[in-house]
Amino acid sequence: MSQKNSIAFTEAAMSPSALARKPELLCPAGSVAAFDAAIEGGADAIYLGGVAFNARINAKNFTENEMRSAIERAHSYGVKVYIAANTLIYDRELEEYLKAARSAYLAGADALIVADLGAAAHLRRYLPELELHGSTQLSGHNVDAAKRLSELGFSRMVLAREMSAEDIRGFCCESPIEAEVFVHGALCVCHSGQCLFSSLVGGRSGNRGECAQPCRLPYRASGRKEDYPLSLKDLCLARYIPELCEMGVSSFKIEGRMKSPEYVRDVTAIWRRLIDEGRGADDEEIEELARIFSRGGFTDGYYKKKIDHSMLGVRSEDNKKDSRELVPFERISRRIPISFKIAIKKDTPVSLTVKPFGVTVCSDPPESAINSPTDKETVLRALQRLGGTAYELESLEADIDDKLMVPVSKLNALRRAAISAISESEERSAPEICFSHILPKGKRIVRRSAVFYRADAITEEAKDFFDLIYLPLDRYNGECRGVMLPPVIFDSERKRLEPLLERAKTLGAEDILVGNIGHLDLAKKYGLRVHGDMRLNAANRGAVAELERLGFEDVILSPELTPARIRDIGGRSFATVYGRVPLMVTEKCVGRELGDCNSCKAGRTRLTDRKNVSFPVLREWEHRSLIVNSVPIFMADKQSDLSRAGITMRHFIFTTETRSEVNEVITCYKKGLPYKKQFTRI
Repeated sequence: MSQKNSIAFTEAAMSPSALARKPELLCPAGSVAAFDAAIEGGADAIYLGGVAFNARINAKNFTENEMRSAIERAHSYGVKVYIAANTLIYDRELEEYLKAARSAYLAGADALIVADLGAAAHLRRYLPELELHGSTQLSGHNVDAAKRLSELGFSRMVLAREMSAEDIRGFCCESPIEAEVFVHGALCVCHSGQCLFSSLVGGRSGNRGECAQPCRLPYRASGRKEDYPLSLKDLCLARYIPELCEMGVSSFKIEGRMKSPEYVRDVTAIWRRLIDEGRGADDEEIEELARIFSRGGFTDGYYKKKIDHSMLGVRSEDNKKDSRELVPFERISRRIPISFKIAIKKDTPVSLTVKPFGVTVCSDPPESAINSPTDKETVLRALQRLGGTAYELESLEADIDDKLMVPVSKLNALRRAAISAISESEERSAPEICFSHILPKGKRIVRRSAVFYRADAITEEAKDFFDLIYLPLDRYNGECRGVMLPPVIFDSERKRLEPLLERAKTLGAEDILVGNIGHLDLAKKYGLRVHGDMRLNAANRGAVAELERLGFEDVILSPELTPARIRDIGGRSFATVYGRVPLMVTEKCVGRELGDCNSCKAGRTRLTDRKNVSFPVLREWEHRSLIVNSVPIFMADKQSDLSRAGITMRHFIFTTETRSEVNEVITCYKKGLPYKKQFTRI
């Protein structure tokens, strides 16, 4: 598309109302240099992390002093700063987390990006004035999630990157809080907040900011050569800027806290130009963005609902060469134009007004001139000395009476006072943190629950052994009384799901396992007892208490927790003691990359890594893929340890097991026997 055609399209597509709703351009900063590069490129807001508690802990990040200085610098340019505090928080870290949040608030942070419901509950208690944004790590992907977050004190939700144009549009129409949408940068193949691959396989938790990016590694299927079935191209929605503006998206978010300052500056500058001109990118601008950084080009597959093999990509040597040729970033050269109006009148304090800020500062009345009265040229020389600030003098209006003199030192002081006044942040205060835990009211009981991914694997022994059994909703046949909702339910899918819930209710379902706060109202609509799945990532007492308050009867805790942490949380909470834990839920069908639909549906698909370790790939509802661990957790011979830790509510997961294997597992847990095969332990 030529530049001319692109502009013609924009003029036809962009309405005055959309132009009036020009979205915020939100840019990443993983270092001080990248922060300045975002300002240089024209960011409206910047998100960054401190040295702990953020989902990019391997970036350089910001010390407390660096953060304070950066916020002050950004505010002088009219740029907001959001602090990413979006990891799961353990109970013994909560006090330190809150103190870090308090420091960020006092430093002038405009919002905190949060992923932990327990942490959010504490923030509401101790820092009620601090604005909260729901991280994409919360897996928010529908309007009901936004409604819940609104009730929990959030003003914005970062939408799942897998949402289509249709779902984003519907969300913006119905959501009670703002929509922040990722528009450019790297894509995780797993739904954010649902990835345990790096944690359980490599010991580096993505939910704790330490992801080792196993999705970027090669894998193979049986009889095939090595490939990259999990590595997605970077996202780019630059062609759809008018459409996204029309929808009412509040914030356009660029990914990249691990990227270079040059990447941040150049990508930001292109998006700034396109937003200001109210148009989508043409082919030349897309190519320019790709030269800055890409993995074999870009994808808009989720947005356009074209989810296929074309979404996959890796960094080629040519891609790397293009990125190395970017002009080095040195410093901020961008300046904000201002105008001064000065009045030097007899027997009246000298006043200096700054436009367009409307700030006025004053000094003592002028003196009578003996030899050299102050004139406009003298004033101009003093007031235009704005080097080292964010401003440059565009014009000067001077109203000066004859035969008066103002010393240059006073003009300089007046200039400094004016700049200080327009850059000054609102003074904030917050009490010291006198920390105490938010405790759940529920208590643990003796109970065993299990998820079976296949109805034909439920044996009579299982029915006797387990107090509660769940089957996936789309496979529910009345064999048990529990159903499990899919991990992802977009608003556009809800109508297809509700008949399945009605059918399950008719067949005798009484209990439902829910893994997302955005699914809670749907579950309650059918009068089912609601239980919380591990996908809720409950990792502290406050999170369990918050879920309890929302109406969950109990919750399966995060499988990333140690027995000691599980012991301390208490509440009506389960620990997973057996099973292949789901490592990824992908919108992109991995099974199709590795084989065909029949083998995927039958559970025969395997993802094999470089060490020849195979991970089963199961088919989820709506052709999503579920990658589960290569080996199950196994704790049959550690049950006395579990009991000593007060872990009496125990959850099992059966994915690929045959009926005889199910019975063998049950026998092991009844008798406390070690299993014959190799297993992982929590």
